[in-house]
Order: sequence, then C-alpha cells, then structure tokens
Amino acid sequence: MSNSNIPQGYHSITPSLTARDAKAAIDFYIRAFGAELLFKLDGPEGKIAHAELQIGNSRIMISDEYPDYGSMAPEIGKGGTFMLYVEDVDAAFAQAVGAGAAAVQEPTDMFWGDRAGRINDPVGYRWTLASHVKDVSQEEMEAAMKEWGEGNA
Repeated sequence: MSNSNIPQGYHSITPSLTARDAKAAIDFYIRAFGAELLFKLDGPEGKIAHAELQIGNSRIMISDEYPDYGSMAPEIGKGGTFMLYVEDVDAAFAQAVGAGAAAVQEPTDMFWGDRAGRINDPVGYRWTLASHVKDVSQEEMEAAMKEWGEGNA
C-alpha cells in the first residue's frame, strides 16, 4: 500500500515508546544498537516530550512518562517485544548486554532459519535480536515446530 501522506524516512507503523528516563533510554539505544538520535524536543518541565531514533532502517519514537496524559512506562520485561535483524547476532547480543541489557536467551540457531537471542532493555521492553542464517520451507518449519512442541509438552 502506497501512501504519499507518510513522511520521508518513516514506515506505516512506527513504534512509540515511553520511558521513566528517556534520556537514559536514548543513551542505552545508542550504545546497545548503534541508534542515531534524529530529533529531540524537550518539554518545559525538563522531560523529553518527544524524540526520534533511527536503528538500522527503522525509526522509533520515545518520550518520558506523562502520567496526567496516561503515558506510563512499562515494568521491566513487560513492555512488548521488538524484533531487530542484525548482521551478526552474537556481536549485537554482546554489545547490548555490555550496554546494560539483561540477557534472557543467548543466541541460538532456531528452526525457522534465524539465529536469535533475547534481551530485556533497562526501559522495560524485550528485544529479539536475530540474523537470518538459512531459508526454511514452510513444510520444514511445520515439521520442526511439531517436533519442538512434542519435546516441550
């Protein structure tokens, strides 16, 4: 679907995150994922009212909490999950953990063809970091899922 009303550099869906300390969150995303700060608007009370980061070819928005407007940060690990494809998942995982992320699952070869690991960031969001390592047919994936399910039942 093409839409000329979408600004240059954006996609149809752009995540907008809320943090207890957006300045610290921005710093973490820069150190952990190589994010680039594109824009920051400070509110009159010293909070970050709105900021935009570029991670790879995608943008995310972030702001501090504004409880009076119903904008609250999530509890750690309960703020939703993002999937971030990277060139080298093992290096990206180590970089994110080194920047302050909590390791949830070390990078592992997955039956769907990705090598993936999971982290919790210090803001409250979970990230699956992945590198695609091989193409897997739907039939192979379904068989592997069935086998996985039998082993985890």
